[in-house]
Amino acid sequence: MATTAPAQPVHPVDEVPPVRHLAAFGLQHVLAMYAGAVAVPLIVGGAMKLSPADLAYLITADLLVCGIATLIQCVGFWRFGVRLPIMQGCTFAAVTPMVLIGTTGGGLPAIYGSVIVAGLAIVLLAPVFGRLLRFFPPLVTGTVILIIGVSLLPVAGNWAAGGVGAKDFGAPKNLALAGFVLAVVLGVQRFAPPFLSRIAVLVGIAVGLAAAVPFGFTDFGGVGDADWVGISTPFHFGTPTFHASAIVSMLVVALVTMTETTGDLIAVGEMTDRKVEPRTLADGLRADGLSTVLGGVFNTFPYTAFAQNVGLVGMTRVRSRWVVATAGGILVLLGLLPKLGAVVAAVPAPVLGGAGLVMFGTVAASGLRTLAEVDFKGNDNLTVVAVSVAVGMLPVGVPTIYAKFPDWFQTVMNSGISAGCLTAIVLNLLFNHLPGKAGSAGAAAEPKAASV
Repeated sequence: MATTAPAQPVHPVDEVPPVRHLAAFGLQHVLAMYAGAVAVPLIVGGAMKLSPADLAYLITADLLVCGIATLIQCVGFWRFGVRLPIMQGCTFAAVTPMVLIGTTGGGLPAIYGSVIVAGLAIVLLAPVFGRLLRFFPPLVTGTVILIIGVSLLPVAGNWAAGGVGAKDFGAPKNLALAGFVLAVVLGVQRFAPPFLSRIAVLVGIAVGLAAAVPFGFTDFGGVGDADWVGISTPFHFGTPTFHASAIVSMLVVALVTMTETTGDLIAVGEMTDRKVEPRTLADGLRADGLSTVLGGVFNTFPYTAFAQNVGLVGMTRVRSRWVVATAGGILVLLGLLPKLGAVVAAVPAPVLGGAGLVMFGTVAASGLRTLAEVDFKGNDNLTVVAVSVAVGMLPVGVPTIYAKFPDWFQTVMNSGISAGCLTAIVLNLLFNHLPGKAGSAGAAAEPKAASV
């Protein structure tokens, strides 16, 4: 009798959890990234003094394209999408150039023209970046993941204190609420049954929100003002215009976001035990480019992998890309139903801060875990890590350090992630690839330090 071959086990990345789990895990990802997702349209629209109606339009358009971009990245089609649990959102690297373009160089149509060109450039450059993967050994990837986590911690700190610009920023009650949420998240993760422990962040946010209501932390006034249905139409703010200076600055942003996305994709690949290969890296970057083009068409901004959610993958150990695809579907709904988006927006910043501390700390700890694979004896690898982390933390600790430098330099170096990543790549090449100390212990340690 012929025997049937045993079924191949499904990789955790490709597993499809039950529907109720998908919904809970997906909502958890949405709550983790929502504040960051809407921050870019709020900052750019506020700087351009747009009306409240136009600001609301920017936010719903952003959420819609965030969802579509996430679906492209997680589900994928043809050569678009890394097919890993990656959330997509507007990149903060583009904020300063877009504000300058919008206020001095042609308004929103000029922004969208440069965004479309930058997206097309990312699609074309994706295969080139894919071939650069060999320059990301554990020494570099561990350092970059560590920098991603540490550079996100001030974001969680600002949330915990009440949110940047809040009148009661730093008030003890804000930090107490954040601490309470952190305690709930840790308690659920430690003592709850397996399913609840995997949605510890969602439980913490829900309990924190329930505790915040009677103490006056929440304001649901925006829910009543929001429309039930809102559809983003292409080129709502006018036909895109193409200005050379705007395009050049946005191309610099494109290179920065590609570097950041590369670090995020490698980080998630490490956490999910599905290593990113040159081809899959190119596919992920190509999806970034397509999403950025869609952003320019549908009245929003450049897209990149969201580091906030990398920590959630590591913390919950839920590795299914279909969970994050579900989160993308929820974002599409929020973009089409502004009233739902207003409900999510009512979650107080300190509640998000308490959850963010453990999530972003998890990213940094994952970087340390990767660095544990690297040989630091008798070589210069410790110097590579030390200087890269230092350079990456400079703009985080001293945000105005590059204020007197040219705009293109600020675009690259004001992002601690891209600054640290570029430094790690260059120093790894300098100490582990270029001929120098021939026959030294440092040269002998090269294969382990530089292996992918």
